[in-house]
Amino acid sequence: MDDKNLIYENPLISRYASREMGMLFGAQKKFSTWRRLWVALAEIESELGLPITQDQIDELKKHVDDIDFEKAAEYEKSLRHDVMAHVHTYGDLCPNARGIIHLGATSCFVTDNTDAILYKEALQLIRKRIITVVDRLASFASKYRSLPCLGFTHLQPAQPTTVGKRACLWAYDLLMDLDDLEHRLDTIKTLGNKGTTGTQASFLKLFNGDHEKVRLLEKRFCEKIGFRAPFAVTGQTYPRKLDSQIVDVLSGISQSAHKFATDLRILAHRKEMEEPFEKNQIGSSAMAYKRNPMRSERICSLARFVISLQSSPANTLAVQWMERTLDDSANRRLVLPQSFLAVDALLIIYQNIVENMVVYPKVIEKNLLSELPFMATENILMAAVEKGGDRQELHEHIRQHSVAAAAVVKQEGGANDLLDRLKKDEAFAAVDIDAELKPERFIGRAPEQVDDFIAEQVDPVRSKYEGSFANDAELRV
Repeated sequence: MDDKNLIYENPLISRYASREMGMLFGAQKKFSTWRRLWVALAEIESELGLPITQDQIDELKKHVDDIDFEKAAEYEKSLRHDVMAHVHTYGDLCPNARGIIHLGATSCFVTDNTDAILYKEALQLIRKRIITVVDRLASFASKYRSLPCLGFTHLQPAQPTTVGKRACLWAYDLLMDLDDLEHRLDTIKTLGNKGTTGTQASFLKLFNGDHEKVRLLEKRFCEKIGFRAPFAVTGQTYPRKLDSQIVDVLSGISQSAHKFATDLRILAHRKEMEEPFEKNQIGSSAMAYKRNPMRSERICSLARFVISLQSSPANTLAVQWMERTLDDSANRRLVLPQSFLAVDALLIIYQNIVENMVVYPKVIEKNLLSELPFMATENILMAAVEKGGDRQELHEHIRQHSVAAAAVVKQEGGANDLLDRLKKDEAFAAVDIDAELKPERFIGRAPEQVDDFIAEQVDPVRSKYEGSFANDAELRV
């Protein structure tokens, strides 16, 4: 039997996340980045006068991507140290440069600088997915800007809104997440060249006490790997506060997606809206008629996972004693990549749903009209007062009729006959009750709010990231 079927596979890789995000956290990307960092370090050390030749640098560059993972595993089994295993593996390919690999550095030089690079790229991919979902939600909102629907507070019928306005609420949550993500990208820093406890003592020794060269080494290195600056001070690692802040952003995105998916599941229950359902899709192995909201449910499931991970980097940060401890390592290997993979996956599903979301206007209208008589009573009351009626007496009439109509609906399972009761009441004879019942009279500025929201909040994002939208929104399973 194939070992693949004997050993657990992470479903984030095998079922949910994109190949692009999976490769970003794959071994090839990680360890070739380590080697690129060693090349960058050697180049700058050479520029600043250390005895490193161009031939040695060229040899290192030649073998950046051809990694012998089996040999590295053998070295790690013997040495019990992943960084030194890869130093030796790289050195075997580069015998001339072997002695200058990792010169002056500690393990976190490659691990932390690589992580910062990977997290930056992963945030950029998540950004692309967010702006795509927002764009699609805005298009949906524009299409249904004026379609009245029942609003809910406390999950109880409330004043009507529009389908488009509700979609703006979903989009706005993501735009706020985008603001947080942009801030992280704008301010993200990397470890740089700090040495074993952050004092740069090893580099100072290499440069014979020349502090300016040590400063230049770090400045040029950070620029070379795509960062404006390193963290100002560190222990052995970059501050684990960064991990906590990143997962906070990813958790926030998950919270927004969970809210959308839950709303859609409720609306599907009411048969007002639903996610796409494919021709051959099976909702239940037993109940052939079912159209389960599996996409929305999957978003909620993945989102809950990311939200639950938020506490791990917070606790890791809290217990990083003094200059560092190693109890961060295994936790970070699990939490950070999986948070990114899960958010990548749920945003793909989010996009897939919004691009094919189904709306049932007739059902929406039916559900709205079943509740509208109760909501129209204030308008009817005001109209009757304008015709000369006594406000308090009219209010009591409406109260009594509402109680009686509600009893018919709840206790007898009958239709809401409140309007018929009011029409038969002489106190309201002067009021055109049917005219007061038009749904568009109850939605306020909802359509105009949709227009303003798209113009003021979404269109600037569309312009800023024109040509940067994600294309793939196909579900793998």
